[in-house]
Amino acid sequence: MAQNLRWLYAGRALRSFVTAFLTVIFPLYLARSGYGASQIGLALALSGVLTLALVAAVGPIGDRFGRRRVIVWLSVLAAIGGAAMATSSTFLVVVLASGLGGVGRGGGAGSGGSWGPLFPAEQPLTAAATRPEDRTGAFGILSFIGVIAGAAGSVVAAVPALLVQGGMGWLPAYRVLFWAGGILAVGMVLFALRLKEERPSAAEAAAEPPQALSFRQLLGRLAVTNGLNGLGFGFLGPMLTYWFYRRYGVGPAEIGLLYAIINLASAIPYLGSSRLTAYLGSAVRTITLTRAAGLLAMATMIFMPSFWWAGAAYTVRMMLNSLGMPARQSYVMGVAAERYRSRIAAYSSLPSQAGAIISPAIGGALIDSVIDIPIFGAVFFMSLNVVTYYFAFRHVRPAGEGESGAGR
Repeated sequence: MAQNLRWLYAGRALRSFVTAFLTVIFPLYLARSGYGASQIGLALALSGVLTLALVAAVGPIGDRFGRRRVIVWLSVLAAIGGAAMATSSTFLVVVLASGLGGVGRGGGAGSGGSWGPLFPAEQPLTAAATRPEDRTGAFGILSFIGVIAGAAGSVVAAVPALLVQGGMGWLPAYRVLFWAGGILAVGMVLFALRLKEERPSAAEAAAEPPQALSFRQLLGRLAVTNGLNGLGFGFLGPMLTYWFYRRYGVGPAEIGLLYAIINLASAIPYLGSSRLTAYLGSAVRTITLTRAAGLLAMATMIFMPSFWWAGAAYTVRMMLNSLGMPARQSYVMGVAAERYRSRIAAYSSLPSQAGAIISPAIGGALIDSVIDIPIFGAVFFMSLNVVTYYFAFRHVRPAGEGESGAGR
């Protein structure tokens, strides 16, 4: 199973490259197509409902029939979604392509592709390919590769502006990148086909991690904390791109360059997550401290006088977030039994996805009156997430964490 890591790394690189430029251009493409702020928010919300359905399906299908198959078919949908967006900007196509194909619905700058319905299938395969003590490091490398590829993809978001300078219209210029995304998704399919998956024996599948919570206990706690985080994240993502556009008057070239910088700056901290967790003695401490510090940095964005100052604050936030993300991903896999890892990854993300559906519609409706609503909303709900996460998991220790871990 160890050889799976190379194909998981390759697939994450390609997916992050594509989602990076599609996330930047997607709301701007909608704006150029004649959609207003409220319509953009509604389109994101409705497409999120479809994404939610996919995430819900990934859990039981992945656990029962295989996570590799899930990755293959979701990559096929991504290819279809890119082609659909390249040929039409009607509302129905926008919703279907974004929801089913994942067009423009990446995790944002610095996320490294750690988002969407494919992720619950990818997480268990990554955990199965490593020893417990190496798990956080493997997730760190996976995210490191993702943000480096995302940095390259963010630069590609400047291509439409270059094509317009050469005489092409804005809509055809954006559609060039949608075609590119669809074609590259075919490469994702090919990488996924190289994965090998061995189903665990009954004894291995039934093994419980130390200090394990029951399926319902773990799912319930993750649902509450992830729901709050999703409400906060929904105010960011594509809405943050639109906020930069409205508040500072910048376009895809400037935003794409900023996101490339954020991805590069966020890359190295991913590799430090394992060491920080070892130093603090607990994944939960790593997660809560890095998130809290990141929220302080994000809150300063509303006071920044220029796009680049606001971008610098957001870069600091994402660097701190990067320190905690591999620890969080590894922690969930460590406290979940192997037999239901895909379901835990999928079902626990449903509240996050649901929150992310609600928030863009709220943000889109209020941004004309309160320009900084994306920042206010994100900081408020993510702060609640930090507090509830710590109290929910501070006494639960995953496999591979030493006696100095969270349960001491």
